[in-house]
Amino acid sequence: MDLSVQIGSVRLRNPILVASGTFGYGREMADIVQFSQLGGIIPKTITLEPRAGNALPRSVETPCGMLNAIGLDNDGLAHFLEYHLPYLRTLPTALIVNIAGKSAAEFAELAQRLSEQPGITALELNLSCPNVAGGLDFATDPRLTFQVVEQVKRVCRLPVWAKLTPNVTDIVPIARAAVDAGADALSLVNTFVGMAVDWRRRRPILANVTGGLSGPAIKPLALRFVWQVARAVPVPILGIGGITTLDDVLEFLVAGASAVQVGTANFFDPTVTMRLVAGLPEALASLGAQSVQEIVGSLQA
Repeated sequence: MDLSVQIGSVRLRNPILVASGTFGYGREMADIVQFSQLGGIIPKTITLEPRAGNALPRSVETPCGMLNAIGLDNDGLAHFLEYHLPYLRTLPTALIVNIAGKSAAEFAELAQRLSEQPGITALELNLSCPNVAGGLDFATDPRLTFQVVEQVKRVCRLPVWAKLTPNVTDIVPIARAAVDAGADALSLVNTFVGMAVDWRRRRPILANVTGGLSGPAIKPLALRFVWQVARAVPVPILGIGGITTLDDVLEFLVAGASAVQVGTANFFDPTVTMRLVAGLPEALASLGAQSVQEIVGSLQA
């Protein structure tokens, strides 16, 4: 059984990756997950300068999911290069680095500096974090999406994956803009903006008021975006949103995703990715398929 998948010029061992922000920087999961079994890992988003993130509380459980408003809390690029990257590049799986900038120029600077480093498989552009000022702007306007991706591609030798927001009226023009600018793949989708309220105190629960909704609650919505965009653009798609079971994985694959990213499930079941990978061969065999690629985009609708 061939579990490998092709994401542009990148060949992954299998289609199961972990989503940025849900897996730390790898060290946190070293005693729980066998990295060699994963298709790839995407560590927590890094920015050019350190960010303290949003005030507490910044996460809350919801029915079938969670809201988070972390605000891209991280120690910045210099610390990542000195402390995290030397460890991450030793792991026996593909390393995709997720980056976020305040401007197209900042995205480009991050990309250029990271492209000079060995051991990185690809970059994922976080164009769509809903919990920082201006964080959605790049992925809600096709022109801004195009500018960021184009500037990154101009200075970066690594494959570039654009992570898009679902918080738009029509995602297809955004996806096309990213692809026209040179994106090698699209990650769909980031979290949905929502909020939680303490009615007794008549106050929002999150200090940021709103946060990003993730988890099983968003899976039907994320599936729709993957199916819609897969029919509109020629590049591979990585499906994200509420993936917890093997059924979820297969649903995203037949809807048009070439691979998936497991996110919120890592918080309540840190070994979930191992079971998903282990169950793939039998699931494919039940469809009469000998490879993952045979079923990608095979939905008959």
